[in-house]
Amino acid sequence: QVQLAESGGGLVQAGNSLELSCVASTRTFSKYAMAWFRQAPGEERVFVAAISWTGDSTYYADSVKGRFTISRDNAKNTVYLQMDSLKPEDTAVYYCAAGEDYYGLDFKYWGQGTQVTVSS
Repeated sequence: QVQLAESGGGLVQAGNSLELSCVASTRTFSKYAMAWFRQAPGEERVFVAAISWTGDSTYYADSVKGRFTISRDNAKNTVYLQMDSLKPEDTAVYYCAAGEDYYGLDFKYWGQGTQVTVSS
């Protein structure tokens, strides 16, 4: 069982930056691929970014490519999402996820989410 706790959400103006963090409570963090998803009001949860077990491979949704950067620190059991050039359409609850299947983007464990609101 892996527990995930996100932090770093908040209210920010369009064009500015925000960094999300997610800490995992597991002794085997490096065995899990990590990802970020988001869910806007009235919409389904969608994929944002993923990072492989060692961090040498990353994958992004087209909507955030070039603006968001996912990274991880296995010594701290933490994954990050650096969000730059934020847009109002980035407003959503952001969820951290962990799983063993990076290439299949199949994630078994989920955090509670953190709200990101981008004002125009």
